[in-house]
Amino acid sequence: QVQLVESGGGLVQPGGSLRLSCAASGITFSRYAMGWYRQAPGKERELVARISRHSSTDYADSVKGRFTISRDNAKNLVYLQMNSLKPEDTAVYYCNADFIMNRYWGQGTQVTVSS
Repeated sequence: QVQLVESGGGLVQPGGSLRLSCAASGITFSRYAMGWYRQAPGKERELVARISRHSSTDYADSVKGRFTISRDNAKNLVYLQMNSLKPEDTAVYYCNADFIMNRYWGQGTQVTVSS
């Protein structure tokens, strides 16, 4: 059974930081590209950051220079370090695992940026 479990979300003031974690089980983690997506109310889900099995990374333009994605293949974990948070970063953040025809999602974690 595949599970992706996100943690680390919460309420933070503008300019603050959060680190999201995603624990994966039931997959050969090192084979999967991992990603973080987000969905704000009334908007479509969008890619935030992605890290390949070889640890090359891609970021949405809106988060470049502020967010960093990383992975620990020994622990089956993927992280999203979010700095200089803005109110427009408020959304539910989802972890994604992707390998050929297999795609899995976590249940999401809420991030709210507000004063």
